[in-house]
Amino acid sequence: MITKRKNTAQKLSARIGAFTLVEIMIVVAIIALLASIAVPGFLRARKRSQAARILNDLRLIDSAIDQYAIETNKMGGTTVAVSDWTNYLKKSSSLYNTGKDIFGNTYGQQTVDQLPKFPLATWNALSDVADTNFWSPYTHQ
Repeated sequence: MITKRKNTAQKLSARIGAFTLVEIMIVVAIIALLASIAVPGFLRARKRSQAARILNDLRLIDSAIDQYAIETNKMGGTTVAVSDWTNYLKKSSSLYNTGKDIFGNTYGQQTVDQLPKFPLATWNALSDVADTNFWSPYTHQ
């Protein structure tokens, strides 16, 4: 009886097999196909969110310039240095600390009563996901 159980156990363990190389290669190919479909969409979404961040920065800069002009009695057309408009932003924010966008390009001097402009390098980096209508009413330098 003990030998009968032993033979049955050996037969069961002989039937249990591992995945074949072909099966593993098919699974890897399917995963690679799904990744090749998904990754470009993720990259596009990332660039689109970067463009949205730049747009939000421009709104903050516009507000900061207006506050600066009101508090210092500056007339329309006056140039405002980066150090002046950054003082009217939230302390310890990256825009306050550097005056630069997320790509490291400086927004530069701005003008009172004119919409702020963003760097041309930023426009070039994001032009494939954000057209002119996206940036409206803002323009690049």
